[in-house]
Amino acid sequence: MARTTLGAGSPLMEAMVGFALGAIAGCLLGATEDPVEKAVLAMSAAAPLKPLLEDISTVGALGLGTLMGATALTVAMTSMVAGVILAAAVASLFVSTRSCNSSNTETIGLWMSAGTAGAFGTTLSGATLGVVIEWIVKNFGMMGLLGALSMFTVLKPPLNLLFNLLWKRGEACCYMASNDWAKEREEIEMREAEQRQRVAVRIEQKILLLEEGSSSKEESAWITERRQRQELDRRRRQNQEAQLEQKNLQQGIDTVVAKHVDFLAFSGMPMTVVAVVTSGFGLFGYGNHPFVFVAILLVLALVAYGLLKSSNFKFWMSMGCMAMFVTFIVAVLTLHAGQVVITSAMKMRRPAQDRESISAEMKHQSCVEALSSAIFAAKLCQLGLGATVGGPLVRYLAREVRVILGAALVAMALLGGILVLSPVLGEGGKAGALLGVVGVTGVCVGAAAALSGRWSSWPGTLGTVAGLTVGAVQVGRGHVLNIGLQLPVAFIFAMSDPF
Repeated sequence: MARTTLGAGSPLMEAMVGFALGAIAGCLLGATEDPVEKAVLAMSAAAPLKPLLEDISTVGALGLGTLMGATALTVAMTSMVAGVILAAAVASLFVSTRSCNSSNTETIGLWMSAGTAGAFGTTLSGATLGVVIEWIVKNFGMMGLLGALSMFTVLKPPLNLLFNLLWKRGEACCYMASNDWAKEREEIEMREAEQRQRVAVRIEQKILLLEEGSSSKEESAWITERRQRQELDRRRRQNQEAQLEQKNLQQGIDTVVAKHVDFLAFSGMPMTVVAVVTSGFGLFGYGNHPFVFVAILLVLALVAYGLLKSSNFKFWMSMGCMAMFVTFIVAVLTLHAGQVVITSAMKMRRPAQDRESISAEMKHQSCVEALSSAIFAAKLCQLGLGATVGGPLVRYLAREVRVILGAALVAMALLGGILVLSPVLGEGGKAGALLGVVGVTGVCVGAAAALSGRWSSWPGTLGTVAGLTVGAVQVGRGHVLNIGLQLPVAFIFAMSDPF
């Protein structure tokens, strides 16, 4: 990306401002580490982990890993898209009702309302999905979760068409309810007609006075008419500019909604296919057989080749490929956790009588690894998707301070609310809500990452990156490795352009 001339004064001042804004985003990222880790530990207790332990023999370690990874990523993607759509709906309502105009398009009310709605929608949808998944797992086990995931994936394309239809209908209703532009245009045309009539009368009077040889005493009247004509011209231009600005804003909102709805509808298919294939092998008793790896890799290669070969490559295709490979990585980590237990037992030369305890320990370690890896993958996904929102906001609208501070304040408020309401939410709802907060954090971190590339000097860039890193490491103590993985992901997604 080409460097732009954003400057706060001297290079030292740019470095200080960049460090401060980066530190805000970094501290927010570090603040999410401990709550998420506590949520994972709570979900790894005996009672929440019981359904996984019972069904790991049914679907196999690979099937459990892919199923947990696909479910967690689906929750992350769905909640983030829900927040974006809700924010777009609020912004569209502002635009269609002329709450923003050509002279002050980016009003504080518009951005505060849209941003708050988006953050609340992401967190609420994450909590709702977390509660639903927890209920499904407790009552129907992994097979119920597999069925729910498959059904949700199949229903998303038809729901995509229905949503697009409802969005267009709602947009048309908003425009029908708001006809201020037509009223103002009619008023301007009526005043212009009245002025033309007055000018015609004055011209006739002027001609009669000249024929009579009288001196003109109507200079002030002509000056007044000219001022009124200039005022009408100015209002007409403002009206046209405001209409054009409204049209451009609405087109931009429609583009964002269309991209994210397509992303929600189709990006989950590749990882769901992998989960269904691996779970199917597990149901037939081949969950841990070596040739399952060959089959999974073949599926990954075929799906990735089909998507990457597309001449019209889209954002959901790239995210679908990444989610599919991440799901496979979660499955491999799940299987590896069980293999580590066997290796340790062999090194310790534990007797054959401990075979049952070794098997139980293998299942437990595999389930814990599947759960923790899936949630961490979902956190990376949420952070990246949030960065794809915060990065373009800074690059195209140049409102880095508003985006960073606004997202930070909203995220901290939501985080505090989740910690207070955690007994009501339950473990699944709390985990889903925390993933929603991570998405809002991604907006803040993505904005800071995009800001680092807009300074006019390298001290500003380095100061922003240093602030991000120092803030995240200092607040998120003990999670240096996690933060080291998350920051590059945030930078990559913040610099990308999904539209």
